[in-house]
Amino acid sequence: MAKVKTTFFCQNCGTQFAKWQGQCNACKEWNTIVEEVIQKPEKSDWKSSTSSVKRTSVPLKINEIDTTNEPRLDTFDSEFNRVLGGGIVPGSLTLLGGEPGIGKSTLLLQISLKLPYKTLYVSGEESQKQIKMRAERINPENSNCYILTETKTQNIFKQIEALQPDIVIIDSIQTLHSDYIESSSGSISQIKECTAELIKFAKETATPVLLIGHITKDGNIAGPKILEHMVDTVLQFEGDRNHVFRILRAHKNRFGSTNELGIYEMQGSGLREVSNPSEILISKKDEELSGNAIAATLEGMRPLMIEVQALVSTAVYGTPQRSATGFNAKRLNMLLAVLEKRAGFRLGAKDVFLNITGGITVDDPAIDLAVVASILSSNEDVPLQKDFCFAAEVGLSGEIRPVQRVEQRILEAEKLGFSTIFVSKYNKISLKNTLIKVQLISKIEDLVAELS
Repeated sequence: MAKVKTTFFCQNCGTQFAKWQGQCNACKEWNTIVEEVIQKPEKSDWKSSTSSVKRTSVPLKINEIDTTNEPRLDTFDSEFNRVLGGGIVPGSLTLLGGEPGIGKSTLLLQISLKLPYKTLYVSGEESQKQIKMRAERINPENSNCYILTETKTQNIFKQIEALQPDIVIIDSIQTLHSDYIESSSGSISQIKECTAELIKFAKETATPVLLIGHITKDGNIAGPKILEHMVDTVLQFEGDRNHVFRILRAHKNRFGSTNELGIYEMQGSGLREVSNPSEILISKKDEELSGNAIAATLEGMRPLMIEVQALVSTAVYGTPQRSATGFNAKRLNMLLAVLEKRAGFRLGAKDVFLNITGGITVDDPAIDLAVVASILSSNEDVPLQKDFCFAAEVGLSGEIRPVQRVEQRILEAEKLGFSTIFVSKYNKISLKNTLIKVQLISKIEDLVAELS
């Protein structure tokens, strides 16, 4: 019998060590290094006993490589297609992460039930009956989706050989285990080995693989960081389980932009695509309230109108509080300092709370002007007109700076019925015959004068 070989891995970053030590040299975390068994049996190739499509790799000149023969696969989900960059690329590996119960399995099951291609949905967490019950609520008529409950990669590849699906979905990568690694499922070495086997299968057969990944309490995908480097695309499914809206973002995408955003609404029959997110991000109210301002922002190529809410009140406990939800707290402090210095507003002894509605996080500097307007509105307790919106960056000297693609923001505001949009006078605008009034301002004092 072969001697059992072990090594030590950091559970936080995946760094390998020859012996145990208290602190990881790579990520500097304490007590994260554990021993894992890595004794492997004689390894055979996953396709050695299969008749799958085999590709021989030979060097080619870069201008001789043909990219026209492999179009993207349409998922028939416009939001998912947008985030991926136009559809699923053959042979790609996509990792989807998110909080427990947020809807990761529902999203990929829903997509697999929409596809006209032969799809294999492999679940290591639920039984076939459980998946069938959920599928009946989404699309019970689909006949191209095959369900397999299995966690051993060797058995999964045998079923893939027999079925030869067009797309493979794995739920989840942390539940898989390979015979070539003797450690338990979800360990560093098991996740790396199983992912490596799936990558080899995907690249050699041009079959796209979609993986679901668990996340840690810090919001990072569980397992070694190298997992995110190995795959082609890393998607994050965000939202609050107590609310119905879900947001899909791309943190890494080798085949498209990482700036796109997909929005879904969770319903009893599955996830509904939200084609016009501005409608859900702007609250409907009958009476005007102070502290609310509308900002014209961009997520990738998509213009969004979002509502910024601010609350300014006298500090009760001595030290003023500064709190921001969905917005950078340091940038909020910077804007408050600009208002104090350039506009003469005494906010140093007041609490300031800021919230971006809809549960989304925005890092577009173009919402600075809306943040300032909402703070001024709440401080003076004077509501802004409901048909005003804002799109400009605020500089440290109080100047109103131009933002990119301002014309697209203006057209989106006009489409949603706004009468006036405040932008920097340094923006070059060539739009003509627009119904919306474009108010040009150059400094923070101009905004105060216009709103007072």
